[in-house]
Formats: sequence, structure tokens, C-alpha cells
Amino acid sequence: MEWIKRMLFISLICCLIANGFSQEPTSWRGPTRDGHYPETGLLKEWPAGGPQILWSFNDLGQGHSSAIVDQGFIFTTGMSGGEGYLFKLSLSGGLVYKKKYGPEFTESYYGTRGTPVIAGNMIYLLSGVGQLYCFNNKTGDIIWSKDLFKDLDGRQITWGLNETPVIDGDMIYVTPGGKKYNIVALNRHTGDLVWSSRGLGERSAYCTPLLFAQNGRKILATHFESHLVGFDAVTGEMLWSQYQPNEWSVHANTPVYNEGNIFYLSGWGQGGGMLEISPDGNTARLKWTHKIMDSRTGGAVLVDGYIYGSGDSRTWSCMDWKTGKVMYTSDEIAVGDVIYADGMLYCYSQRGELTLVKPDPSGFKVVSLDKVALGSEQHWAHPAIYDGVLYIRHGRALIAYKVKQDL
Repeated sequence: MEWIKRMLFISLICCLIANGFSQEPTSWRGPTRDGHYPETGLLKEWPAGGPQILWSFNDLGQGHSSAIVDQGFIFTTGMSGGEGYLFKLSLSGGLVYKKKYGPEFTESYYGTRGTPVIAGNMIYLLSGVGQLYCFNNKTGDIIWSKDLFKDLDGRQITWGLNETPVIDGDMIYVTPGGKKYNIVALNRHTGDLVWSSRGLGERSAYCTPLLFAQNGRKILATHFESHLVGFDAVTGEMLWSQYQPNEWSVHANTPVYNEGNIFYLSGWGQGGGMLEISPDGNTARLKWTHKIMDSRTGGAVLVDGYIYGSGDSRTWSCMDWKTGKVMYTSDEIAVGDVIYADGMLYCYSQRGELTLVKPDPSGFKVVSLDKVALGSEQHWAHPAIYDGVLYIRHGRALIAYKVKQDL
């Protein structure tokens, strides 16, 4: 009996390590980077007047970086006086530290852009002016940095680099958009180059890459100025490309992958389509195209065989994942960002409308609607949900909303 108790104890410890102390990175748009948040027990309808504001932090400075939560702390960035700052907050909204890291983007739509990524005791961030940083999580001190423009042939784009790096194991992936170093993999502990690819030699396009496994093969897919391109994530080999231009070469939406297919979208009337990836990952075949869901920056989510998002045409829409058939369009709220949790869509519009929507292919089913009144400037940062709290970044303000009854 004693050895059985020991084995049960060891199994319990292993489970705790696997579930509570994982080194899996905490990323923009949720742990699977597809807009899904694994929350349960959330409110299916908000109280009159909107969800309760638990607290707000109103001194982030200028920026569009989203908030993420990891290991019991909240992280985001902001700009003051042309300098970028990394913020670490407690779950009650208290400032743990505010660390200056260097210059930020000060031209049109100024402020910080990409969202930090947390992996264990390290924080990673790409600034709008091409500096990739690795910070110590506990202290906020810089461990290493890499200049994508000077060190890796990178090129600036019109509205500043706007990318959240992707981490997998010991690798960090980022897109300098250079002729030689078009996309690269670095050792995330040291910043040393692991591989680089020339790709098509196009500039980057504000896109956070998609990392997925096709029959066990890890593949990176990301937008450049005129193409969506797939790379072998281990070797850097370019595998396939799909022509996808638009008027301003802005493709800020991470594609969505499911069971061998990739859905992609971008704005200014371009829309996108569905690619079928070959079993070995070497090729991609265009299955269908669309124009209605032509979101500039708001992303899309796949729920029960249907894809939901918004577009430049001032509408929200739903499409059948397999066929591309448009199930509905709606202009009930302005276009914006969308995430999904516990059976509901959370839509945050560019007019500041915060809306709880039931995903239903028969129509845009608004359940509750509130207005984000705190903060300033554009409503662009993507929402995040953690432990029953909805986090909305609006310019200088980060607002924590209670969206679970028993907090």
C-alpha cells in the first residue's frame, strides 16, 4: 500500500507541474493564439449598465498594446515622451514596475504596438521601431536585445512594426522583412540566430505569425506586403505562398488554422480566403475566397464550424468554415475586435461598444452592450479574459471588468 501512495503522490506532483508551472508562453489573443480563452462559468448576460468595473489603471501612456495575464500578473506597454515602457501590474491593478526600454513609434497613430509575450521568467517584446527585447520577468531588466533594422536587414513600414513575437520551446520567431533576413528564428535565451529565410523578400505587414502543426510538422504562416507565406518552423524553408495584396499593404490579422485549412483576411475591400494545406505541409491550395469579412485589425474566431468577424464595409458577418457561404451580415455595432470564451463572442468596436454576442449563424445576436468610457484615442487593442475578468486597453487606460458572478 505504501508504494501505491508514493506513486499517487508522484503522479499528483507531475500533474501540478504540468498544469500549474508550465513554461508554455502566454500570448496575444489567448493561449492558442486564435482568440479563444479557456474560461468557464462566465456571465451569459451582463447587468444593467454593463459589467462591473473592478478597477482601472489610467497612466499607461500612449499605445495600442493589449494586456496579457501570466503567473498572477498583468503585462502591457505604453509610451511617454517618445520612450516605451513595460508595465507589470498586480491582479488588483497595483503597479509592480514600470520599466523604460527605449524609443517608440512617434509618427502617425503614435505609441506602443505589439503585445508582450511571457515565457517563464522571461518577457519578450518587439517595439514599433524594430528593437526586439528580452526582459527578466521578476525585475523588468533587459537581458538581451536585437535591432531588427541594424542586425537583421529589417525595414521599417509605414505605421511602425506591429507584431507580437511567437515563441515555441527555445525558439522565438519574428519578421524583420529584410531582403536577406525576411523571417528569422532566434534562440530565445540568447538572441542568437538559429535560421533565417529570404522568403519572397517582401516587407513585413503588421502580422503576428501563426504557428501550427500539420501532421506533426510545425509550420509558420504570416503575411507580408503582398503574400501570405508558409515556412517550415524548424528549418526556415519556404513552403508555399498565396497572393494577398491590399491598398496599404496592411495585413494585421493572424490567420486561423483548423484541421488542415487556413482562413485569412485583410482590409480595404480585399477580404481573403481559405487554403487547404497538403498533408505534408509542402503546398497550399486555394479552396474559396471572400470579400465580406475584410477586417483591418480585428481578427476572427472559429466557433462550431462558423467563422465570425467584422469588416471594412461597417458590418459584422458569419461565414461557413467549409464553404465560405455568408450566413449573415449586421451593422448593429461598429466594426472592431472579436474574441471568444465560454460560449459567447466578446466584440469591442472602434466606437468603444463592448458587446456580448451569442454565436449563431442565423444572425448577430446581441445579448448585452456597454460603452467603454475610460481611456483615450482609438479603440484598437484586443480584449483579454483571465480568471473571470475581462481586460480592455483603451489608450492610457486599462480597465478590468467583472464577467463572472462568483469572483
